[in-house]
Amino acid sequence: MTKLSVNINKVATIRNARGGNLPDVVRFALDCERFGAQGITVHPRPDERHIRYQDVLDLKPVLTEEFNIEGNPIPRFTELVKRVRPAQVTLVPDAENVLTSNAGWDTINNQSFLRDIVAEFKSCGIRVSIFVDADPRMVEHAATTGTDRVELYTESYASGYAADRQRAIAPFVEAARVAHQCGLGLNAGHDLNLDNLQYFYQNIPNLDEVSIGHALISDALYLGIEETIRRYRKCLE
Repeated sequence: MTKLSVNINKVATIRNARGGNLPDVVRFALDCERFGAQGITVHPRPDERHIRYQDVLDLKPVLTEEFNIEGNPIPRFTELVKRVRPAQVTLVPDAENVLTSNAGWDTINNQSFLRDIVAEFKSCGIRVSIFVDADPRMVEHAATTGTDRVELYTESYASGYAADRQRAIAPFVEAARVAHQCGLGLNAGHDLNLDNLQYFYQNIPNLDEVSIGHALISDALYLGIEETIRRYRKCLE
């Protein structure tokens, strides 16, 4: 089974636009679980422009499904993750000024750093996933860091899907094959939506988890969150 983890960053963005606690991020996460989400993902950035570090602390005691914290492992982030001890940490090399994640790790040039930080998180009993492009070399070198999983950055698949979905998915099929060959678990995320998710799922073997936020929350504005989660789960059947 491929699990659906709902990224709730955009809910926090709406809350932060007006201050206060509307919408309530914790309540929304619990509702997502109640409606069928098999995980909750957050990505706290240093400027806390959406998910705040305090949100992460508030969510951990009440969630019952897997909690996945994404981010660049700067010292403050690393200390937060070690304090919270989620089921999974996803290492993302985003700079502080980027609008959204826009590239995977260069696991060759960052090999030593990644090996050390992976070991640090795993010593706390946290499963580690490294965000990578659909490049077999990056997957292979991710495996040598000791990570448990890789997460494939799916923006290029999503942007190429409408023009030629077979061509768009080909690099991901190969990257997934290499990940399995290396003994890695496999996640995927970024710009997956109700149009392209099912085809991705049907063609990518051994897919453990997809993390979806922006498109899913946007769909919920029209469909409601319960129906939206039902439709995304149906794409993964």
